[in-house]
Amino acid sequence: MSQFHFDIEKTGHKRFELPGAKPHYNPDRPGQVEHIFLDLSLDIPNQRCYGTCSIRLLPVRNGIDRLTLDAVNLQIKSVQVDEVEQNFEYDGEKLCIYLSQPTQIGLRLIIAINYCAEKPQRGIYFIQPDKHYPDKPTQVWTQGEDEDSRYWFPCFDYPGQLSTSEIRVCVPKPLVAISNGELIDTLEEGKHNSYHWSQQQVHPTYLMTLAVGDFAEIRDEWHHKPVTYYVEKRRIADARRSMGKTPQMIEFLSEKYGYPYPFPKYAQVCVDDFIFGGMENTSTTLLTDRCLLDERAILDNRNTETLVVHELAHQWFGDLVVIKHWSHAWIKEGMASYSEVMWTEQEYGPQEAAYYRLSEARSYFNEDSSRYRRPMVTHVYREAIELYDRHIYEKGSCVYHMIRAELGDELFWRAIQTFVQDNAHRTVETIDLLRAIEKATGRNLAFLFDQYVFRGGHPDFKLAYSWDSDANLAKVTVTQTQAKAESKDLFNLKIPIGFGYKENPQLTTFTVRVHDKEQSFYFPLTEKPDFISFDVGNNYLKTVTLEYPISELKAQLEFDPHPISRIYAAEALAKKGGLEATQALSSALKNDPFWGVRVEAAKQLAEIQLDQAFDGLVVGLNDPSPFVRRAVISALSQIKTHNSYKAVKGFVQDGDESYYVEAAACKTVGAIAAAHLEDKPHEDKVIRLLKSVLEERAGWNEVVRSGAIAGLAEFKASEAALNLILEYTKIGVPQPLRLSAIRAVGKISTGQTPANIDRILDRLSEIARETFFLTQVAVLTALGQMETPKAIAILQSLANQTADGRVRRYAEEEIAKVQKNIGTDKTLKQLREELDQIKQQNQELKSRLENLEAKSK
Repeated sequence: MSQFHFDIEKTGHKRFELPGAKPHYNPDRPGQVEHIFLDLSLDIPNQRCYGTCSIRLLPVRNGIDRLTLDAVNLQIKSVQVDEVEQNFEYDGEKLCIYLSQPTQIGLRLIIAINYCAEKPQRGIYFIQPDKHYPDKPTQVWTQGEDEDSRYWFPCFDYPGQLSTSEIRVCVPKPLVAISNGELIDTLEEGKHNSYHWSQQQVHPTYLMTLAVGDFAEIRDEWHHKPVTYYVEKRRIADARRSMGKTPQMIEFLSEKYGYPYPFPKYAQVCVDDFIFGGMENTSTTLLTDRCLLDERAILDNRNTETLVVHELAHQWFGDLVVIKHWSHAWIKEGMASYSEVMWTEQEYGPQEAAYYRLSEARSYFNEDSSRYRRPMVTHVYREAIELYDRHIYEKGSCVYHMIRAELGDELFWRAIQTFVQDNAHRTVETIDLLRAIEKATGRNLAFLFDQYVFRGGHPDFKLAYSWDSDANLAKVTVTQTQAKAESKDLFNLKIPIGFGYKENPQLTTFTVRVHDKEQSFYFPLTEKPDFISFDVGNNYLKTVTLEYPISELKAQLEFDPHPISRIYAAEALAKKGGLEATQALSSALKNDPFWGVRVEAAKQLAEIQLDQAFDGLVVGLNDPSPFVRRAVISALSQIKTHNSYKAVKGFVQDGDESYYVEAAACKTVGAIAAAHLEDKPHEDKVIRLLKSVLEERAGWNEVVRSGAIAGLAEFKASEAALNLILEYTKIGVPQPLRLSAIRAVGKISTGQTPANIDRILDRLSEIARETFFLTQVAVLTALGQMETPKAIAILQSLANQTADGRVRRYAEEEIAKVQKNIGTDKTLKQLREELDQIKQQNQELKSRLENLEAKSK
């Protein structure tokens, strides 16, 4: 299946359910799994894990004569029940055990399975140095979510079964093994050590973990409980810098959730080649080692801090309170994502938290508009991993915030604490959250869940305003543009509308019920307001288009107390265009007290096709915030003139204290130099400049050199740039840089000769045979940018051969993109280039006209 289908309602949104999707339910439960004991040894050079899996099962009914366990690509040596050999059948995916004695209620079974996992595809990963990467550490680590534990031990592999567990593992010295719970024993056995871990609180199989490596252990504590960080020994300073706030975070979340951290220890293990950012295994989170920050990276990298608090939040939402079925994953992922917002508010203030929420909303909006729209709760899919998207993370976070806004802080936290306390060490569904809210507050929020959780989408509001000076009435017209003819698309919400005055920071606020496609509201005021603020506090998940007069937009941009409202005004001003809007945005970039608004002002200035926008932007290059400098540099990539090139070039040559600012500068100089304009820097000169960055700027996570690769990718017709990028796709190149180069060959392909396109396809086809998840995703991204049918064959081959549901889905989505891209031909490209030149000439004329009009006033 190689293309998307559209909803039968013809909403224009692609379907989430691809062909082959079906309803999924938890299997029938033969009994309660009470305990799992893995007694294992590792043969790391040969990538083998072998030993015994013992499961204690309390039958739920009499007469069960067979048990079916999940076990993928394992070698099953023998099966015993209560020390008696049992007959079994195994088809490579399911292990069926025929019980010699049918079950009896009250009589527990001890199932012992002797097995081996050899070169497993998933579940357990063996990391070792090789000739290409001789400095790679020797490590073994596991990843169970969603249903990958079955690849490294036989189990009932779904989240509805909770049990205690223990893992005893024998590893070669000097490696150490970390797992769930407490370390109850360590034995030295010649050249090996045996580590025995015990988890006494119940949890599902996907949260059982094992991490093995030659780690340094950095010790901290919270209320006398161990808080430990495990990293490669050369990264000790980076560990404290990156994870050192963990005890404060535990205190913060324990208070917010109304439940002290529930496990005997909290460990964070940073591992090589991890396929996610992090994974919240019970009491033992695994993190990618790329989250470790050096002294420069910490300047403007908050991602590590939010990653740490996200995974920690899961110790309550996900590990203490466990989802009963994957379809309810938003409960845990939404709260973990909202905990990022909460921690940002705690550490950096409410404006930063509001801006963080906006970024989360935008991530969801992008997926909703360009990928698919779906309900947050659905049990129809091909594989559960497909559910782990922007809908359950970012939209889920926004839904929790709307619940908070509906209830107010006091009742919200009372409801959350009731939910956690009532469901500790149990499984939950979405209805349990609704019940906890009603129990704690008396409020029934089913209306909110029906609109945002159990159906897809969000409201798209268009706002118009006028003032009746005779009656002293403000008229605000609200249109729900997402709604078609049918009322089922409409949202029914109580939304506060505020009116502000320059001299008074307090808004005059009215709350109205918005429920029709178009409604006009009239508000009596003593005098004409200077600006209007829709959804005061910006608590609802929505998009907003403001069609106010420019004077009101300018006042809102300058005086609205809420940063997101100021950002909405900036967006509306950019759409208005003209010198007046340019001057207002330039002033905001220079003067707004919050860096997030200055970032957005820079982005919007670049949207205005006037030369004066450059004058407003260039001032921001001296902004004290690296976030703003980066935004200004990226914005200048859209103002493709020699002046913008000169303004940015110094950041490439001389650097900046921020890695990310340097990287943005590298990309921008490439974009400007590659533009089809008369007044531009010489292409060869800029390629040599970027080549020097590649040769000299190796550093933290290859951020700067990846920026140089992105700059080279802008030269779509340059064979020299292509050759440079292809050099960095070779195995042996540091992985972050190599992944950037792989993605970049797709972008640069769109202007290359047929012969060079074939070179690119051959290279991507070769790389596609590698099995590492991140490499495969980079190949998919590259192929999805190409404009040749030949890319589809490679994508289809990846989709057919992969064992990873994410890779399969991504491949199918990229096939649809290529099919859309194929319509582009040389004639259309030439027209685009000519249009760019006409736009540039038009911009110059408009700029002169604006100056003349300004002088004549």
